[in-house]
Amino acid sequence: MHSYRSRLVFAVFVILLSLGAAAAALHISYSNHPDPAWEMYEDFNKAFARHWKARSGIDVTVKQAQSKSGVPIHAAIDGLDVVTLALFYDRNALKENSRFALPDWQEPIPQNSPYTSTVVFLVRKGNPKKVRDWHDLARPGVELITPNPKTSDNARWNYLAAWGYALNQPGGSQASALEFVKKLFANVKVLDSETRSAMTTFIERGIGDVLLTWENEAHLVVRGPDGDKFEIVTPSLSILAEPTVSVVDNATDQGGASEVANAYLDYLYTTKAQDIAGKHYYRPRDEKIAVKYAMQFPPLDLFTIDGVFGGWKEARKVHFSNGGVFDQIQAQLVLK
Repeated sequence: MHSYRSRLVFAVFVILLSLGAAAAALHISYSNHPDPAWEMYEDFNKAFARHWKARSGIDVTVKQAQSKSGVPIHAAIDGLDVVTLALFYDRNALKENSRFALPDWQEPIPQNSPYTSTVVFLVRKGNPKKVRDWHDLARPGVELITPNPKTSDNARWNYLAAWGYALNQPGGSQASALEFVKKLFANVKVLDSETRSAMTTFIERGIGDVLLTWENEAHLVVRGPDGDKFEIVTPSLSILAEPTVSVVDNATDQGGASEVANAYLDYLYTTKAQDIAGKHYYRPRDEKIAVKYAMQFPPLDLFTIDGVFGGWKEARKVHFSNGGVFDQIQAQLVLK
């Protein structure tokens, strides 16, 4: 079987920017090269370089950097000019550092991200367990694969998507959502520590009937070397995943750097960049570009972290803190 290289949804992507008299360089370095955002941003960066050259006559070179949520921020803060984040609470953490600021168009925030994704189900070809929606994941005999929400940011999206689905059912309540998520996690065959391991468990080791994953990740699998062994099931309701973007104050300290940094962020909302996002299986914000990719993205209802959980800070405290709801669920499952 093809050795699957995990494509993690990125948590932190940075642009380090320096300007010379006749050339600009946006310097980024990747800790490794595992996620689909890498390839999408490679396309963004090439397109932006052409755009900036045509607009200003100045050459700009873009490289990339990434790591787990929040991990490299303080180490990489010197020279950091642009950041995109998978988790909104990382944005709040950065705001607490006075060197970070948000672009004017994000205050107030009409759109947290130039593109979105959601949580879907990756199943084996033919969908032998006939999984159609979230309630099927709690059926006896359906084996799930998901990373551990205590150690994986991606897994937190999975967990909250399941909770929000149960909460939005007729007669749904916090109590019924708790019972549903408890049943769902009772069906988890392997609770890997991170997305990389969960993908390997499902794809290479052949364990489990359903992998909970981001939509763009699922598309990359079914279009990959072993894609004929899998298919995507889109549930009726899921969570709106919105990587957020920001800029850094000290960009203004380097003559002209602020202009380039903000132009880069603005460029992500152009029709060209929106089309690139669609080609990489993210849902574009631009309505006209979204229509172009409508066949790629089945319609579904989406809810937000803010709308259902009161924001990431509250969700973390209630569900993922030590002794929180997820810990309580795991403790009860161990006792069974």
